[in-house]
Amino acid sequence: MHPILWHLGPVTIYTYGTLAAAGFVLFLWYARRQAPRAGLDPTQIWNAGIYGALASMVMAKVGFGLSMWDYFRANPRQIFSFGTFESGGTFYGGLLGGIAIVLLYAHFHKMPFLAVLDTFAAALPLGHAVARLGCFAAGCCYGKPTSLPWAVTFTSEEAERLAGTPLHIPLHPTQLYESAAEFLNFLLLVWLGRTRRFPGKIVSGYFILYGIERGTIEFFRGDPGRTMMFHGAVSLMQIVSAAMILVGALIWWRGERAMPA
Repeated sequence: MHPILWHLGPVTIYTYGTLAAAGFVLFLWYARRQAPRAGLDPTQIWNAGIYGALASMVMAKVGFGLSMWDYFRANPRQIFSFGTFESGGTFYGGLLGGIAIVLLYAHFHKMPFLAVLDTFAAALPLGHAVARLGCFAAGCCYGKPTSLPWAVTFTSEEAERLAGTPLHIPLHPTQLYESAAEFLNFLLLVWLGRTRRFPGKIVSGYFILYGIERGTIEFFRGDPGRTMMFHGAVSLMQIVSAAMILVGALIWWRGERAMPA
């Protein structure tokens, strides 16, 4: 693929960073646009999104460090290396950090928690779908070897250097699987938003949909650092995905119970 877009003198513009930034702007734009429908101030949603994104970037790195703990414990200098800085981090770490800061912002500004989460949940898969295209271009988050006709074969030495991507081996295009699934999730959440009956329906739907999506795609992922458990049967991300589904189902159940008969 094309992990590097171009060089501007000593500055290197990476495809992943560019598409991740584009996905973030799209996420903020859609969340801000949806705010009035939830009775929220678009400016406050925009600001909460900025703060949440900053926390997300930090916690994504923390999550990456924890997932690679054995490596960093043996190579402590690599914690502050340029390669670690270039890595995107773990999505779930970033998601939890972002949610925590958004909820704190909502608390201090006396905004309804579930309405705020619904607004961001509707926008998140749209931005994530674009960001995963950046993963594909960079060669990170790659899949296991496969003989399927839609397998992809990476040949970029830059992808191997930056992300450890296996070259000249047909792999599952897990980045494209997730990008397509996230766009489908976005469409489903838009539909849910039009039929919404209670606060929390969209965020609970997002938790359920993304938990199923990520838990399934993990079976096809081949990149290291995913913390395999139970003798390699499942990854930590699949356990987190299961918890995410349960939380989503609980929010949905409570919302349905609170609705008048």
